[in-house]
Amino acid sequence: MRHRVKTKSFHRPKEQREALFVNLACQLIEHGRIETTLPKAKALKPFIEKLVTLAKKQNIASRRLLNARLRNNTKAATKLFKEIAPLLAERNGGYTRIYKLDKRRRGDDAQMAIIEFVEFPEEE
Repeated sequence: MRHRVKTKSFHRPKEQREALFVNLACQLIEHGRIETTLPKAKALKPFIEKLVTLAKKQNIASRRLLNARLRNNTKAATKLFKEIAPLLAERNGGYTRIYKLDKRRRGDDAQMAIIEFVEFPEEE
């Protein structure tokens, strides 16, 4: 039974699963959208939404917590804090969206999806 189990384990230990989410979150912050499997995108969504909510507070404590949760990836933390959070300041949640793709991954036939920010700064 799955009582009180919040996310899928992805057949990985806790440390590897956390590292997976941190890496996916950093890539999403850096690029604005990433293509991954549907279960990973669904599991990443609450993780990244909590980070954006934390970044919206715009104080030193939230900046340090954000840096710690992204495992000292200062580049991603700074971009989230200075560029992405101000764009999403008026929203009360729902910072990301997931698109299911028709294609499946060739090796294991996994359903693919795109996860992206609702609003993302344009590259010049």
